[in-house]
Amino acid sequence: MTAVEAAADPSSDEAPDRYDAAAAQLRWQEYWETNGTFVPRDDDSSERAYVLDMFPYPSGDLHMGHAEAFVMGDIVSRYLRLKGLDVLHPIGWDSFGLPAENAAIQRGTHPAEWTYANIDTQATSFRRYGLSLDWSRRLHTSDPEYYRWTQWLFLRFRERGLAYRKASFVNWCPKDQTVLANEQVVQGTCERCGTTVTKRQLTQWYFRVTEYAQRLLDDMGELEGGWPDRVLAMQRNWIGRSEGAYVDFAVTLGDGSHRAEPVRVFTTRPDTLYGATFFVIAPEAPLAAELVTDKHRAAFEAYLEQTKRITEIERQATDRPKTGVFLGVHATNPVDGAQIPVYAADYVLAEYGTGAVMGVPAHDQRDLDFARAHGLRVQMVVDTGQPDPAETGVATSGDGAYVSSGPLDGLTDKTAGIARIVEQLQDDGVGETAVTFRLRDWLLSRQRYWGAPIPIIHCPGCGEVAVPDDQLPVELPHLSGAALAPKGTSPLASATDWVNVACPQCGEPAKRDTDTMDTFVDSSWYFFRYCSPGYEGGPFDPDDVRRWMPVAQYVGGVEHAILHLLYMRFFTKVLFDMGLVDFVEPMRRLLNQGQVINQGRAMSKSLGNGVDLGAQIDAFGVDAVRLTVVFAGPPEEDIDWADVSPAGSLKFLQRAYRFATDVTSAPGTDPATGDRALRRETHRLLADVTAALESQRFNVAVARVMEMVNAGRRAVDTGAGPADPAVREAAEVITVALSLVAPYVAEEMWERLGHAPSVAHAPWPQVDPSLLVAETVTCVFQVQGKVRGRIEVAPDVTEDELRAAALADEGVLRALAGREVAKVIVRAPKLVSIVPGK
Repeated sequence: MTAVEAAADPSSDEAPDRYDAAAAQLRWQEYWETNGTFVPRDDDSSERAYVLDMFPYPSGDLHMGHAEAFVMGDIVSRYLRLKGLDVLHPIGWDSFGLPAENAAIQRGTHPAEWTYANIDTQATSFRRYGLSLDWSRRLHTSDPEYYRWTQWLFLRFRERGLAYRKASFVNWCPKDQTVLANEQVVQGTCERCGTTVTKRQLTQWYFRVTEYAQRLLDDMGELEGGWPDRVLAMQRNWIGRSEGAYVDFAVTLGDGSHRAEPVRVFTTRPDTLYGATFFVIAPEAPLAAELVTDKHRAAFEAYLEQTKRITEIERQATDRPKTGVFLGVHATNPVDGAQIPVYAADYVLAEYGTGAVMGVPAHDQRDLDFARAHGLRVQMVVDTGQPDPAETGVATSGDGAYVSSGPLDGLTDKTAGIARIVEQLQDDGVGETAVTFRLRDWLLSRQRYWGAPIPIIHCPGCGEVAVPDDQLPVELPHLSGAALAPKGTSPLASATDWVNVACPQCGEPAKRDTDTMDTFVDSSWYFFRYCSPGYEGGPFDPDDVRRWMPVAQYVGGVEHAILHLLYMRFFTKVLFDMGLVDFVEPMRRLLNQGQVINQGRAMSKSLGNGVDLGAQIDAFGVDAVRLTVVFAGPPEEDIDWADVSPAGSLKFLQRAYRFATDVTSAPGTDPATGDRALRRETHRLLADVTAALESQRFNVAVARVMEMVNAGRRAVDTGAGPADPAVREAAEVITVALSLVAPYVAEEMWERLGHAPSVAHAPWPQVDPSLLVAETVTCVFQVQGKVRGRIEVAPDVTEDELRAAALADEGVLRALAGREVAKVIVRAPKLVSIVPGK
């Protein structure tokens, strides 16, 4: 017999009276859906709140991670609804992407078959899990009705110069046969499949997110206190604002002539220019191929091929030997005119500025390692009091006095040194102050099928031509099975009937763009669409968005801190500039949930430590699983399933239900006529529950509800009795609070207490402040630090009254044993400390 079956079996010792968990789940699922319990009114009758979970990917049925992530958002949604707000809590699926395409290749089917079958499975499980979702706004990003507007937004971004196409070296996943954005490369490997990422030169589409870098930083001020500090820190680090200077280096070519344009580099330490003794360019940067002389080209090209096989993580490792090749040209140091050799070296990345840096070996360890490996001069220009790096092989990076630095010699203030050298560069026309960012433009092209087609037509005469709005969406042609196999180019290229079209401008033969968009484009605006389901006039109705947004509470994993959360902030700022929204940050509050692990490790089939969510629900019921997840710890911490007890959670729920069924007083009975001690306990714990919910300490809120059940049970069994109005009040408060975490049991309890459904629309109980004021306080009497007595006193007792009581206490008198009292310290109303004489 399972625990759920035991709960329904009246003969079981642990069975609550006539409570059938499985039947309750079916009953209330049907009731909620039939009655539209969680569909917002969307009128002006009350304050609104938009609660949103990061929408799921349909990779299969729900798992334990979903169990934690979605119950957190559900608690917030249900709580705000009980507080009287009109709550929007929608659901949808991020349904484009590689897993569906790979599954279709393996099965010889179309990606939609796998995708929508999984969506149906997950939708059934979401309903079973008791989530308070508004199903009327459901969306799927792979529906043409949705990606029509993804394409529309792409074209609007392009009109504003924010979507553009260029050739460059990109991250390439050899297994998935597609490019990756920098953010999708984790420790040198593909975020999706773990394959080592290589470099490949392709012409790709980008979003100009760098244009918004400073605004992405500045607007974080709106998120302070609402978003976790670590997420904001991760975004700041990824954006990577650096202050310094641009410096122009003239380049002497192999034939003795000068390059028409100087090479501009960025440095945070222009004050060390006098120590620049060589110049380094990333091998894959176009500049390196342009500058290399014929004499050195073969060696350079061999080195370039070698570099392509090394991950960026390896290239930047500090302990890796510093390799490179001389390009046969020299640059002119703009402050002293010295000719310094130019190298291609793989420890410099093309994505950093122009892909070129000045080498200052005395004060940068990587530069020093390179200089020593290639026999280059090391010139110390900041005397930090440490030994000369040319002799020790250890670069010095601290502050000190400038030496061998022309007009800077003798200065000891770095700020003054930087200001003076920048002034000199500006006067000479070879530099200027600058701010740069680590952030790079968002590479959004993907060479795969299952994504939103890029709505561009390439015409030999007209160039890149936007698909007219009235021809959107550009729908995917029907491809399946082997036709989807990755070939290094998009599978869409093989759909010739789809690719070959007439140019919208000139009518001549042209071709569609065969790349699809990164799925992070879909997820960067989906929360707007929820506000206007089915709207035909644009991606959303601005008036609907104005009513519901910004989102009051967003819930999702911290793994999206840089990818999704940064991109959706960028999208919102662009939409603000377009006049479509009147705010710049879409999510007021962010809650990150932890992971559900087992036996100290992430769940894995290979480790044999997987826990099946469906099996847990079958065994213990939805409410017990939800309660276990919430009670296990703070939302942001990981949960080890080996350390928790859904069986124990079920026993508690049974006890709470039995308490509600024991109540015999009628609904509406005045609780003020009931047992005051129980009422005081109920309201004290209610105050704690409310405070815990407001601060999102959901586990603490559950603990206080458990205490409330214990207090109520004691009152029924040994005190006030089941007819006492205070017992009813306690049961009703417990039921309403419990509905946040265990909605099925709460609905049953609410009905047994004589109320019409649904408890989801009951008012949140109000704390009576008068019941929080202590009627008596325990005062402790100490002699030489040891407790010798206790008495109950009024909270406003005076010091004189406490001193007299303590000196008359029998325990105190025994401890003093006739000794005189040297000192009496009174801390009213809780402590009297007595120090006897010697």
